[in-house]
Amino acid sequence: MPLITAPVVDPPDPGTPGGGGTPIPLPEVGNATAFYTDPTGTVWPLSQSSAGWFTLADGVSGLGAAAYTLTTDAQPRGGARLRHAQPQPRTIIWPLHVYGKNHLEFLERWRQLSTAFTRTLRRGRDGRRTPGVLTIVRPDGTSRSVEVYYQAGFEGQGKRGSGIISDSVALALWCEDPYWKAGVPVPVHRETGELSDFLDPFPSVSSSQVLGDTTVDNPGDAVVWPTWTITGPASLITFTNETTGEAFALDPAEVGHGALTPGERVTVRTDPAQVRFQDGSPDGVNWSGALNWPDAVLWGLEPGLNEVTFQLDGSGPGSAVDLLFYPRHETA
Repeated sequence: MPLITAPVVDPPDPGTPGGGGTPIPLPEVGNATAFYTDPTGTVWPLSQSSAGWFTLADGVSGLGAAAYTLTTDAQPRGGARLRHAQPQPRTIIWPLHVYGKNHLEFLERWRQLSTAFTRTLRRGRDGRRTPGVLTIVRPDGTSRSVEVYYQAGFEGQGKRGSGIISDSVALALWCEDPYWKAGVPVPVHRETGELSDFLDPFPSVSSSQVLGDTTVDNPGDAVVWPTWTITGPASLITFTNETTGEAFALDPAEVGHGALTPGERVTVRTDPAQVRFQDGSPDGVNWSGALNWPDAVLWGLEPGLNEVTFQLDGSGPGSAVDLLFYPRHETA
């Protein structure tokens, strides 16, 4: 890995870009502010010089479109045909300058920041590592975020005079998912209204089986993997993406529960795959066995318009489907 160095600079004045939390010009982004949220949930401003550190905007990189590995098939008449494009993890380079009024103040800030980033590599009680989150906020208040793991860079410059009351780092932050997630989720809600008798007062069609056909718009640049919440009553739930032809069904009887009663809820996550019956406990009850394996496909939403069918057999007043997803984007 090449050695990355950052220039020695003086702290900016509060009125200059990057000072006092004002937007700074970031490459491939434009004027924006930045925050880092560590695995404990602590938020660290990255463009507020009064915090004791600030971003060296000239050294920031890795905020553009994701890199792809292309799988191709050679063609008999020459050339090749693209068969598959696989997005690759991205590495973001984020230089910071840390300073203090004296050595002890600088050292405290240096150690705190180092721990905040390297904590992403420590395993928690569940044995898993928790990523940090880098968030870029535009002047209009919109934001995009990406999960990051510390890779390298918190070594300092190692030059004479550095490391006494100031020093600079060039963080290399590794991202499992190269796409940036929008700051605001997209919700979709469908609910069964009050049912009516077929012959009273006139022949009518009830919604006891089909909750609805709808068009779901994914405004992002990549497939998103939504979370579903189903509220009873319902005896069999079937979700179909008519655009891709993929579908999955959930039958409560397969786990010995029987039909969902009014108010009972099941949450289905599509990535990672998880089905939980909300029984009041913190994590709920594992209902993965209620899916119609091996035919079930916990499908995602393609960019653009998706024709979707929500079908709830045995539905009634209060039956509802809630769909929630965060659009994913190529760039910050």
